[in-house]
Amino acid sequence: MRYTLVLNHAEPAEGEIDADVITQIQEAFGVYGRALQAAGVLVAAEVLASSSATKTVTLRTGDLQIQDGPFADTKEGVAGVFVIDVPDEDAALMWAERCPGAQFGVVEVRAAATSFIDGSWT
Repeated sequence: MRYTLVLNHAEPAEGEIDADVITQIQEAFGVYGRALQAAGVLVAAEVLASSSATKTVTLRTGDLQIQDGPFADTKEGVAGVFVIDVPDEDAALMWAERCPGAQFGVVEVRAAATSFIDGSWT
């Protein structure tokens, strides 16, 4: 079953985090990503650009509306995602616990309701 691990944390200001700390975080996520790959459960992983680079698109009123910034103005935002394919929720929770993002933010574990694989919805 596919699960998405959604990493949320407070977005730091430019220069707020020391370069050495950023390197340590990048290394920790590299180790984590390689562990997911070695276990054969990694489907995809993305680190997202800052919220200042976000555009929100809607057609709810029938007209195209494009807005700068994320959908909700919050102190925490989505920093990245890991999509994993594991046997069950317990396995997904185990991988979420191992995620370095849990040390400085929140890792939301969300099961896929359906997945688009090989040209069709499962």
